[in-house]
Amino acid sequence: MKSLDTIIRDKLVAKYLQKDIRQTQSKTSNINILLNRIEINKKNETRKKLYFSAAASTGLILFGLIIF
Repeated sequence: MKSLDTIIRDKLVAKYLQKDIRQTQSKTSNINILLNRIEINKKNETRKKLYFSAAASTGLILFGLIIF
């Protein structure tokens, strides 16, 4: 049987070796996914602007009708 010291030392060494493996992996990104995300964000922004302008104009019309 292994002594307690060697078991602990092996666990500590294994922990540091696993971190080194993770750092060497590089991240990749798909340009099509990024471009699609930009298009979707633009569509959402224009919809939000349209809804806001419609709500603001409706509020102004209602305010005008109530006052006058």
